[in-house]
Amino acid sequence: MKPSYIGGQAVLEGVMMKNKNTYAVAVRKPDGEITVDVKNVKRGKIVEAVKNIPILRGVVNFVDSLVIGMSTLTYSASFYEEEEEKPVSEKKEKFMMGMTVLFSIVLAVAIFMLLPYGLSLFFGRFTDSVVLLSLIEGIIRLIIFLLYVWGISLMEDIRRVYMYHGAEHKCINCIESGLELNVENVRKSSRMHKRCGTSFLLFVMIVSIIVFSFITAPSPVLRLVLRLLLIPLVAGISYEIIRLAGRSENRIVSLISKPGLCLQHLTTREPEDDMIEVGIASVEAVFDWKKFLEEF
Repeated sequence: MKPSYIGGQAVLEGVMMKNKNTYAVAVRKPDGEITVDVKNVKRGKIVEAVKNIPILRGVVNFVDSLVIGMSTLTYSASFYEEEEEKPVSEKKEKFMMGMTVLFSIVLAVAIFMLLPYGLSLFFGRFTDSVVLLSLIEGIIRLIIFLLYVWGISLMEDIRRVYMYHGAEHKCINCIESGLELNVENVRKSSRMHKRCGTSFLLFVMIVSIIVFSFITAPSPVLRLVLRLLLIPLVAGISYEIIRLAGRSENRIVSLISKPGLCLQHLTTREPEDDMIEVGIASVEAVFDWKKFLEEF
């Protein structure tokens, strides 16, 4: 397979695809029509300067994913609002979006960082090994993450999102396998992909266990502060692993990717043909797959 380096995510009744600094979100509206919105990512000069630096680029891409993901989810949901709402100014919309992203980050840190750390302190009664406590904390974090993924997969609305997630992966796998991008070829392509955000989050959980095991400060409060400060490093390392996995067929890399691919059995579902059509529309809005296949 030849990597295309495009990626995306599922949204409500749609798919977002991103290629370099351009992204498009395609949504199947209630009337059955597919609407496509294309936008460019605007970054400051400092961010542009570090986006190609290993580790740091992972942090930039992680923040980008959060902002774009929240924006495209809001856009797709706007087609399915039951009641008409008053139009919101662009400035107010950006503020609300920023607050939503901030709240999401705080909530994620509380659930996947603070809670596991707090629970691990209970085991301090039985051992004074900081490394062992870090390992216990990591296992608790991993269990919470897996339970979360499994729990939301049972929700009916999420199942449809996961079907669009499958459509996103299958579209990318289709062109990266050298096939023409059409419904028939996409349908027979795999819904698992090494560069999936699910795999990234799983790597974050695993990498955090390794990185946090080096924190041996005697104070529990200081250990917690250092963990929070090291979150960007963990995200950056995890991104580099995902990036390597997406472009390498090395056996060791493939073996490392296996857990994330297995987890995708929960976070993706086989899409219907009309969902595949939405995925194709999103790809074609940002990526010249015909040219890509000519150079395959």
